[in-house]
Amino acid sequence: MNYRSVTDLNNAIKSWVSELPEDLNLVVGIPRSGLLAASLLALYLNLPLTDVSGLCENRVLATGRRFGRENSIDFSKNNKILVLDDSVNSGMQMAEVKARVEAAKLPHQIYYAAVYASPYGHRYVDYWYEIIDNPRCFEWNVMHHDILTRSCVDIDGVLCPDPTSEENDDGERYKQFLVNAKPLVVPTKPIGWLVTCRLEKYRELTEEWLRRHGINYHQLVMMDFPDKESRIASGSHAKFKAEVYKLVSADLFIESSYDQARQIVQLSGKPVLCIETNQMMNPNILIDYYSRGKKLASEALDNPVKASAKLLRFSKRKFSTLRYKFLARKKKRG
Repeated sequence: MNYRSVTDLNNAIKSWVSELPEDLNLVVGIPRSGLLAASLLALYLNLPLTDVSGLCENRVLATGRRFGRENSIDFSKNNKILVLDDSVNSGMQMAEVKARVEAAKLPHQIYYAAVYASPYGHRYVDYWYEIIDNPRCFEWNVMHHDILTRSCVDIDGVLCPDPTSEENDDGERYKQFLVNAKPLVVPTKPIGWLVTCRLEKYRELTEEWLRRHGINYHQLVMMDFPDKESRIASGSHAKFKAEVYKLVSADLFIESSYDQARQIVQLSGKPVLCIETNQMMNPNILIDYYSRGKKLASEALDNPVKASAKLLRFSKRKFSTLRYKFLARKKKRG
């Protein structure tokens, strides 16, 4: 599962600036997520910003006093304009935008770009930063993406805050938490499986909270213990979630806790998006680094010098691989 965070997006745009056309006059964001990328780029380049409708109607978005007249544009001139989206996958939306802009018969030199592109979608743009294969998801849209219908999702720490130690008393305070917890996010797509360590005896309160906040789902799976102490004594939180994940036809698990996320990956052999660290944990990477690290640690006890040399060689190989991918990307772009 390929995942990019807002931090990844920001770093990509900063690295990409030098490869984009020089002397741009305007950055145009394709609503809606393309406006996030376009806004970042426009800020770095100190350029005016607008959306596709604004481009066709000869207007830009208002700015603060700091920019003044520098952030205006004369639409009667032949300007160099970059139309930007966060990603291009099938190319359908980019094709629609191009058709709309061409129909407006604007007197400008217009380039089309996307920060991320699929192996097929990159042919619809003049510039792209990185090719990302499917399946993929982004921090800014994962909770509103069709992938949710094929996902297992934790509740506490994902859809609502975790209860405080005072609230988590397995009694009246906890019931009040279940009733009054404020949602952190309300997904706009149905969730495949809600998988939570909440106890079955709180199912009715949990279902009522989900219904009240308009959170749709296929199935709610809860732990079946008589009380909090029994659940804690079992020590099976991650195991329980991993077993459900393996049993159902889900492609992703969205988990709040880093420790549980790491265990779920190991036990299920499937990817987990960890909300606590904002990272995608893929099983092949995790298992590879875990096994290598464990082996090196064992060798270090017998021969520290030899183990250090191995670690250096391993790091150099990883760096060479990343460098090769970077150069290949630049070569493709021409």
